[in-house]
Amino acid sequence: MTPATEPMLQLLAPDGSYGVEKEYSRYGEVIDSLGEDQLKTFYRDMARIRRFDQEAIALQRQGQLGLWVPAIGQEAAQIGSGYAVGKNDHIFPSYREHGVAITHGVELMSILKMMRGVNHGGWNPEETRFHLYAIVLGSQVLHAVGYAMGVKLDGKVGTGDLDNDLAVISYFGDGATAEGDVSESLLFAAVNEAPIVFFIQNNQWAISSNITSQTKVPLYRRGEGFGVPGLRVDGNDVLACYAATKIHMDEAREGKGPYLLEALTYRIGAHTTSDDPTKYRDEEEVEYWRQRDPIARFEVFLRRQGVEEDFFEEVAVAGDELAKDIREQTFALPKPPLESIFDNVYSDDHPEINAQRAWLRAYEDQMGGHE
Repeated sequence: MTPATEPMLQLLAPDGSYGVEKEYSRYGEVIDSLGEDQLKTFYRDMARIRRFDQEAIALQRQGQLGLWVPAIGQEAAQIGSGYAVGKNDHIFPSYREHGVAITHGVELMSILKMMRGVNHGGWNPEETRFHLYAIVLGSQVLHAVGYAMGVKLDGKVGTGDLDNDLAVISYFGDGATAEGDVSESLLFAAVNEAPIVFFIQNNQWAISSNITSQTKVPLYRRGEGFGVPGLRVDGNDVLACYAATKIHMDEAREGKGPYLLEALTYRIGAHTTSDDPTKYRDEEEVEYWRQRDPIARFEVFLRRQGVEEDFFEEVAVAGDELAKDIREQTFALPKPPLESIFDNVYSDDHPEINAQRAWLRAYEDQMGGHE
């Protein structure tokens, strides 16, 4: 639960009604420029990533994945912000940004392969501008600021050349804000006026630690002491997340420096499939947030805009087809060669790695080979 006294950008209320307060009028203008096709894309991808998420949980439970990191409940924050990132901008995620990934062309199977242990992230960041998942908490935020500083030094900010100017966005959770890396990132971004948006998905729980045990100050104000302004956004409102990210990424690209967005949302499921959230939170709290489901909220809005039942039925069928497809592809994945654990450890040959590889070959030969 969150104090109602804190100001928050919300364009879609939990009941699906749309409205723009006067102080947020410029965010409403962004939404006014969207057509029905774009709104349908928001919904289609929110539904698609949830169906994918549900199937991935089932695959992990059946032993097909080593681990899964659910993002159920956070679809609006991810899809809305993801589509607001510009064609040149770079994205530095943590490990839960599956929705952001699909808005920038990352194949869903690439994410599953990583969680299966087949690769370390099989997508090309240069092609997608979506960098690899960061498992070490908060590390990607420093990487993002460093990249943004480099972008500015390269003269690709504030030139007015939309074909070349770019900005950076980094995603992290409320738990990561307790890491020193995040504070250092805010400092470096501020003093260097780096073109970056910090996007916090405040899903209320850092594994079993509630947000109330992590901070006494709302997270959107965390950057103030460093000189980074911030805004709290309803993270279950896809339109608010899109508008806020669009405006502040545009401003970062124009050379106006860093900005911090706190998307207030909720992790409906477990932190990972190794977690049991019933051990540390009440079902009453979870039900409170289920009633604010981002997909259901947006569906009500779309129906009021005249979107007909056929569209929603089509999305549901496509979701089932997606689940069937990724299940078949996952079960068909071959086991990677055991020796691949030595690949990409060093850029050049290393005697210790070569010795370990030779030992493994000998061991496998002794055991009759590796299946």
